[in-house]
Amino acid sequence: MHFLRYQWEPYLSYGQLFEFEKNKVVYHQGEAGRGIFYLKKGEIKVTLLSDKGDERIINMVPPGMLFGEHGVDGEPYLTSGTTTCPSLVYYFSDDVITSICKKNPEAAGIYTDSLIYKFRTLAEIIAHLDSPVEQQMAFYLLKLVQENGNASMNQTAFSKYIGTSRITVNKIIQKWKQKGYIELHKREIIIIDFDKIREIASNPHVD
Repeated sequence: MHFLRYQWEPYLSYGQLFEFEKNKVVYHQGEAGRGIFYLKKGEIKVTLLSDKGDERIINMVPPGMLFGEHGVDGEPYLTSGTTTCPSLVYYFSDDVITSICKKNPEAAGIYTDSLIYKFRTLAEIIAHLDSPVEQQMAFYLLKLVQENGNASMNQTAFSKYIGTSRITVNKIIQKWKQKGYIELHKREIIIIDFDKIREIASNPHVD
């Protein structure tokens, strides 16, 4: 994902800049797409609502990334995007995107790469839905660190990331802490033993 960050910066002058407060929805799952977004500052929580009404966090968007790429040409947004803190967001309508890509052919490649990455993320989520909770936690913890450089997420949010209870998440977090796999600093989970967390992510029976 790092190769995608800040690639869209040259085209920000084409977009409209909006300032969002914390916990504001930028786009809703299911609504007709009206364009794409770029996060200049802050953080976006991307969530997926199941047919049963269960909300699951599937991604945390850091600054420098496009999001909502699937909402072009009136296609419905597949997820919802909500700010987790005060954020600056650029909006690009379908017409503006078309104009950017005509004038700057390389922009089409950046958009396509970002869209493919997001679909891969969705596929990974689906592939891990039936995995044991501890394996899912290890996988997503590594994913958060790889994408954002840290795992800044409280246990309630992490439970929504995994689709389980906060109690279950807390038990595993405490277990990992006691074994020296991780440390906790405020709301951030810091991995101490990457090899062990990777092992758990690939093998649910590791203890």
